[in-house]
Parts: sequence; structure tokens; C-alpha cells
Amino acid sequence: MNQTVTIAVEKHRDYIGSKIGMWLFLFTEILLFGGMFLIYSVYRSVHPYDFHNAARELSLIIGTINTLVLLTSSLTMALSISAIQKGNKKLSIIFLILTIILGIIFLVNKYFEWDAKFQHGIYPDSPGLLKRKEGEILFYGLYFVMTGLHGLHVFAGVILLSIMLIAVIKKPYTEFSLRSPHLELFRGSRLAAYDKNRREFWKSELIDDYVKEIIVTFKYILTKEKVNKADFVQLENSGLYWHLVDIIWIFLFPLFYLIT
Repeated sequence: MNQTVTIAVEKHRDYIGSKIGMWLFLFTEILLFGGMFLIYSVYRSVHPYDFHNAARELSLIIGTINTLVLLTSSLTMALSISAIQKGNKKLSIIFLILTIILGIIFLVNKYFEWDAKFQHGIYPDSPGLLKRKEGEILFYGLYFVMTGLHGLHVFAGVILLSIMLIAVIKKPYTEFSLRSPHLELFRGSRLAAYDKNRREFWKSELIDDYVKEIIVTFKYILTKEKVNKADFVQLENSGLYWHLVDIIWIFLFPLFYLIT
């Protein structure tokens, strides 16, 4: 007996569900920072002059540089996604690398800014800070908590984009494996694969009594013309996260650096 066995395999991808899941996650992040912005507003209304005086000690130059860095990184992130949607993988990788570098620059600047405050004895529960007025203590408490939490989000974003960079370099491809637990069903047959036009593009050797296991793995390398938005929904979701991180900083910057 020499017959061909046709097996239909479809890898399910819930792109819409992935998008909805990311938007729900971003909504929780908005609630988190929104609550902190509300707390800031309440305390600032109670201690306006103390907040004003404490903000004068922050470096407006570093804050401005970090703002420009994040705004630029948001642009490069958008350009990376746009490039991959147009099938330009090389350009997408370049812009993604630039985004990661800009994120690292932001974190380095933030480190030096925090280090300067620590050198001057200004950090949570420090003796120098506890000697100040109540409003200034509250200001710096909010400053370290909110900018610190934002810095953690930037760090997480850099890690996430690094993972996406590896994925873009290795992709676009679709890979799936088929392992048959019912070997006896295929005895004396051959496995065959067909494209959507029912054209055969692969056929196995005859499966005889010497075959102990069947494992078939397919990897489809997508051409430039076939790269589409759905192939990189994870990159788009990562871009949404990065844009949110940038937007949060746009609110943090005037609250802490421009109120003087």
C-alpha cells in the first residue's frame, strides 16, 4: 500500500485579543499613575510654596534632556513599527536599536540626577531631608516614588524592546511542529503538505515498520511583500507600552521641574 495522508494544520493567532489585553494592561498603568498624580495635586494645593522651593533644587537641564530623549525615542519606536509594516526589516532594526539606546541614555541621566541628590543628603528618610519643611519632605517623597517607579517602567521597556529586537532579527517566520501519537495510522503511507492552492510542496518518505516516531516541523520565511501588520503585533504592543512610558514622563516633567 502506498498512499498519501493529508493533514490540515492551522496555527491560531488571536491578534485582536492580544491588542485588547495590552490596552487593558495600559489602562491599569494609567490608573496607577493617575492616582499618584491626584495625590500630588492634593499635597501641592496644601503646600504650594514648599513645593515651589523644593523644585528649584532639581536640575532643569537634566529634566529637559530626558524629555527630549524620550520624545525622540517615541518617534524612533513609531518609525520602527512603520518600517516593519512596509517590509523594511533592516530599517526597523535600526530604529529599534536607536530606541533602546535612547532608553538607556534616559536611565543613565536619571542615575546621575539621583546620585547628585544622594550626595547632598536628599533621599527618603535622610537626616538632611527630615530637617526640611513638611511640604518639601512630601515633594521629595513623591519625587523619588514617582520618578523611581517611572524609571522601573523605562527599564522594563528597554528589556522588552531588546527581546523584540531579537525577535525581529530572527523573524519574520512562522514555525510549528506536528508530532503524531498514533503512528499505526500512518503505516504504509506518506505525509504530504499543500499550499492554499492545493499544490504539493513537500512529501515524506514511505512510513514503514522501521519508523518509530513522526515529527514534522515547518518554518515559513516570509518575503518582504508578505510582511504585514499582523506578523508583528507583539512589536506594536511593545510600542504602545513605550509610548505610555513617554506620555507619563510628559506629565512628570512639568510637575517636578517646571513649577518654579
